[in-house]
Amino acid sequence: MKKLKFTFWKGTDGMLLGYLNDFPDHWTQGENLKDLKEHLGDLYDLFSSEDIPGIRQVQELEVEVA
Repeated sequence: MKKLKFTFWKGTDGMLLGYLNDFPDHWTQGENLKDLKEHLGDLYDLFSSEDIPGIRQVQELEVEVA
């Protein structure tokens, strides 16, 4: 089990919109929070199982400060 951070909000049509913070360019939607989380999980499965061109990711870099 892996924990993933995500950002979400309610759209003007009442649907919940959201994205995985590691993949901020790729939004999905759901009728409720449970539905949105399922769609976000599907995105993660797809993005982590295939080498898809154009998928931008966010990661951390640790550097030594002099």
